[in-house]
Amino acid sequence: MPIPRSEFLATAQERGFIHQCTDQEGLDTRLSRPPLAAYVGYDCTADSLHVGSLVSIMLLRLFQNCGHKPIVLLGGGTSRIGDPSGKDKSRRLLSASEIARNKAGLSRIFDKFIAFDDSPSGAVMADNADWLDELLYIPLLREVGRHFSIGRMLSQESVRLRLEREEPLTFLEFNYMILQAYDFRELSRRYGCELQFGGSDQWGNIVAGIELARKSGGKTLYGLTTPLLTTASGAKMGKTAEGAVWLNSERLSPYRYWQFWRNTEDADVGRFLRLFTELPMAEILRLEGLEGQEKNEAKKILATEATALCHGREAALKAAQSARAVFEEEGKGDALPQIGLARESLAQGVAAFEIFVRAGLASSNAEARRLIRGGGARVNDRLLAGETETLSLADLDGEGRIKLSAGKKRHALVRAV
Repeated sequence: MPIPRSEFLATAQERGFIHQCTDQEGLDTRLSRPPLAAYVGYDCTADSLHVGSLVSIMLLRLFQNCGHKPIVLLGGGTSRIGDPSGKDKSRRLLSASEIARNKAGLSRIFDKFIAFDDSPSGAVMADNADWLDELLYIPLLREVGRHFSIGRMLSQESVRLRLEREEPLTFLEFNYMILQAYDFRELSRRYGCELQFGGSDQWGNIVAGIELARKSGGKTLYGLTTPLLTTASGAKMGKTAEGAVWLNSERLSPYRYWQFWRNTEDADVGRFLRLFTELPMAEILRLEGLEGQEKNEAKKILATEATALCHGREAALKAAQSARAVFEEEGKGDALPQIGLARESLAQGVAAFEIFVRAGLASSNAEARRLIRGGGARVNDRLLAGETETLSLADLDGEGRIKLSAGKKRHALVRAV
């Protein structure tokens, strides 16, 4: 692939953001006349996004840094249907109140990464419920539906895979492609949007929007997809044994977020530095070339830079300091996830397995008991003797804290209150 002339495409290509592009030469030419508007859509299926969505967010940030205008589209309308792309089963239908709550949670994420203001490159946040909720069925079929071939829709990967696996695909979900295409055309009309970003599983939906704009109005739009990321070992990006790696601090503390990046596999360090930090390429190449124990320093830098973007530099440095205290100095870092426990309760004694659940180190009492039986639970760095052991005031250190450890990498503090 030739090196693009535009700053955005050249940087995106160099850092590994590009998987497919509908007309890279045409887009490259259009990008030479900023600002260009581009959007990414996010359905409101949870009150936070996880790091699986971070590639598209970082791409929007890069887009804005190159002088262009990002549009964040929240799917208040399409969340009522559910995108079948990449899914084996239908999503649970969400109520209006659930969608509103999730939308509020998602909207807080983007301020950390992109600037929303009135400048030519200032970001815009839109909600497709503003136009989808107003659609009438018969007019939509006549105006939009006539541009869609059933054969073409059935050939889309998201549809084809579900049918091949004999998994149900409802007519409701089948319409998702039409509504996403409508979104692209509507954003083009309202905001002059000419480009859509998405994961590689969104290619069919993006192309449908480009074709709808061309057929119904003769307008030229563009699409660009990012790679669907997996780790070097094949695991899906954004998932761990403990669950999703959320971007909201209410769901996942900055310390645990930092630890996620610190635990990156050696083979992924260079790729993740390119995608999830803004370090210069020369520095990334230096860090990527480190070997042996020095590779851990590259992972710490990755963790700190990625956490600084999501939670702020102060929180990132505090997390790094706490990790150093916990792992290298055998201390207790203040940035560790913390819970409060009444002194009165500790005076009477509290079952250790219950506290591990409250601290988020186990999802249930049964899991906490298994952790203790398996020798994976420690209190103040000592191995718990058994699953019936209780913690008391005697376990508090001089600052009124108890350190809990689940394995070697997950820790939390209990503070007496």
